[in-house]
Amino acid sequence: MTPDANGHVRDMLRSLPSLKGPFPPVDFSTFPDTPQQAFLDWLGDAIAGGIKEPHAMTLSTVDADGRADARMLILKNVDERGWHFATHIDSPKGRQLLANPESALTFYWAQLGRQVRIRGRAVPLPDRECAADFLERPMSARVIAMASMQSQPLHPAELADRLHDAQSLFDKNPHHVLSAWKVMAVAPRSAEFWQGASDRNHKRLCYSASDDGAGWVKAVLCA
Repeated sequence: MTPDANGHVRDMLRSLPSLKGPFPPVDFSTFPDTPQQAFLDWLGDAIAGGIKEPHAMTLSTVDADGRADARMLILKNVDERGWHFATHIDSPKGRQLLANPESALTFYWAQLGRQVRIRGRAVPLPDRECAADFLERPMSARVIAMASMQSQPLHPAELADRLHDAQSLFDKNPHHVLSAWKVMAVAPRSAEFWQGASDRNHKRLCYSASDDGAGWVKAVLCA
């Protein structure tokens, strides 16, 4: 595909279908009091509807120069503390979050025409929870986490040596925990639930933290 000198790419993109539906009806007046429970209800719908990888999400951060960054991750848990994900703290996203914990999560379930956006601060969870998450990973994933150097140049021969050393370490001590492995929770400051519509009359429900921090204020918006 070449640069769009004559509008071909634009025309091709405009011809692709989007938001064709039909989509399930939504009644935001019946939604629960917390964004966590509302999210779990929609996640349940996505799972029941056969959505592939419904727990996949985009984590957005900013770097030291204020430039946006984003990548896909897998949701680990949702509780009163927020939405959980795991990361190597020395990875680009780990370093960015240590310097600036302001972050955003986005979920999109195309077959349901639904999107969820969460904004808040990413907070590391206690070491015992981080260790438990690491030990729950398959051994092959633990070896890779120990050997890899995320987003850094690594010669194949050096990677092979690092994989060998990591495997040897786990062979001797299968309960070894990578200290740089962290589970973080995005504590929500706001959450938006978007239901798309084929006629583009989309609906949104926004949860905003109350001024006293004791609850949530809900507002239904259009488009």
